[in-house]
Amino acid sequence: MRIVFMGTPQFAVPSFEALIGRGYQVVGAFTQPDRPAGRGHQLASCPVKAAAARAGVPVFQFQKIRSDEGVEALTSLSPDLCVTAAFGQILSQKVLDIPALGTINVHASLLPAYRGAAPANWCLIEGETVTGVTTMMTDKGIDTGDILLQRQAPVAPEETAGELLARLSVIGAELLLETLEKLEAGTCP
Repeated sequence: MRIVFMGTPQFAVPSFEALIGRGYQVVGAFTQPDRPAGRGHQLASCPVKAAAARAGVPVFQFQKIRSDEGVEALTSLSPDLCVTAAFGQILSQKVLDIPALGTINVHASLLPAYRGAAPANWCLIEGETVTGVTTMMTDKGIDTGDILLQRQAPVAPEETAGELLARLSVIGAELLLETLEKLEAGTCP
């Protein structure tokens, strides 16, 4: 199965590395473009770009993947499946129609709660004691596709959003592999 991975921040790295580690054929990684960072405002690569470089996976960076160039690059990779994790771009229907098996998203909340950006932050702001990770089929809405699998995780007292996201990223990678195994076996709900 040819997989294209789409993600940008550290949250996405465990999912990307889990695919590589399990031997899936990851044929490309799409990330947000490099951005100025630090006091010197030097261009910095995002964590997924660095992980892809270490793994020898080609990296593609477009302001908008739904641009003609982005769609052309994705189409040229002939993906069977796309996997997204904190990619930071809304996928158009044209992009979603490219992979034969669709696009799976790894999201850091128990959907439908805390759809959209910063789910771990909102979980903490709202005082939740339990959160988790969801794998879902991506559709044109924002975190509105069919839920595949979910795994709960407690929220520790005094836990920061960064600490929670780091923990959820590992759970998300495990859940992604379980989701792919079930999809391949035809047993995923």
